[in-house]
Order: sequence, then C-alpha cells, then structure tokens
Amino acid sequence: MSALLDIEDLFAGYASGVDILQGLALTVERGSVTVVIGPNGAGKSTLLRTIFGLLKPQRGRIRFEGQTIDGREPADIKTLGVGYVPQEINVFPLLTVEENLRMGGWILRRDRARLADALDRVFETFPVLAARRREAAGALSGGQGRMLSVAREMMTAPALMLVDEPTAGLAPALVAQVYELLHAARQSGSTILLVDQNVEDAVRRADYVYLVDLGRIRAHGPAHEFPLERVSALIKECLLG
Repeated sequence: MSALLDIEDLFAGYASGVDILQGLALTVERGSVTVVIGPNGAGKSTLLRTIFGLLKPQRGRIRFEGQTIDGREPADIKTLGVGYVPQEINVFPLLTVEENLRMGGWILRRDRARLADALDRVFETFPVLAARRREAAGALSGGQGRMLSVAREMMTAPALMLVDEPTAGLAPALVAQVYELLHAARQSGSTILLVDQNVEDAVRRADYVYLVDLGRIRAHGPAHEFPLERVSALIKECLLG
C-alpha cells in the first residue's frame, strides 16, 4: 500500500476564529479502509467536509495523489477522483433511480460510452437498483436509498470515497447491508475513509483506525490494536476529559 491521502496540521471550522479541527494529521493508504471514530462533536464529519472542499481550512495541508487540494472547490476535487457520501440519504427523490445515477456521473456526460459503461457496472453490482431503475428514488426504502447514495458516487469510480455515518438511523438488519455496499466499492477499486458511530462493526471491517477528540488525533494504529474494550476506554477518557 502507498499513501493516497495525506493531511498535515489541519485547522478548520464553521466560524472565523473557531476551529473544530486543531492541528489534525492523518494518512490514508491506497486500497485501505480507514475508519475515524470518536465522541460526538470531535470533528469527524468536519474532517470529511474539509477534505471535499465544502469547508476551507484555516491552515494546514491536504494532499491527494500527491496534489495539494486544500482550498479547492468540491467539483474540482471530485474530478480528481474523490467521492463524498454525506450522512443523510443524498438522492433526488423526484428523479428516477437511473436519473440519479446519471447525475452522479455528470462529469462523464460528454463521453456517452463511458457513462453507459459506468451505469452497466453499477447495475451489475446493485441488481436491486437495476430492477427499479425507472422508479422514483423517493419510493425506495431507507436501505435502498443508502444504496443509491453509495452507487451514485461509484459512477465515477473514485480513487477515494469519503463516507460519513452510513449506518446512522438505520435498523440493525440494514447495517450489514450498508457495509456490503462499502465492500463492493472497495472491490471496485476505491479506497474508503469512513466516519461511523457504529464503532464495533466499523473497526471490525477496517485496516486502520484513527480516534479523534476535540479536533486532534488521540490514538491511531492498525485495526487489530483497537479491540472494543480499548475503544470504549479511550472514548470514555475523551468524554471525561
């Protein structure tokens, strides 16, 4: 494996002078599933939004594939090969499943053959979506909506997928299905940077783990170094200060 994403001394937040991320440093190895865990408000989702350009860092450096991307617009970052799946189900409910997927492949619109190949690949990976391709996305179940959110990002075969809380609000029976979707994305060649409060399942599927607290990395290492007992103790320490 080699570093796909490298972050150094990152400061970012939502209001001038109030930084949520405070000197955060993180590396994501190519081909890995890297999981970011931590208590609520630690800065996990802020990290993903900053990488994708939705928030501009106050200072620090973000490199993707060796290129500096901090401060660039989301459309530019997506074109470079970064996909972003936000916490909420991110579909256009009045458009059909196929129309949603075509929106996900917008940057391919001038290459009809490549766009058609991307659709075929996604429908092969997700036959449930293929069967409902002409139906409105708003008619999908919650689990199928998550599936469509992930599939939309897979349309451009991103080198890196930023995935924010994909199991939030889902029934336990659907959690395994969501992780199967992420496994499919990885099998398709994407590296995964995942934020999830479902710590036990997320860590079990990870290669590397970062624990974030108050915008800084509190602990990190290979996933086998983070048994549930250690994770619980670390998060308790964060909460108690």
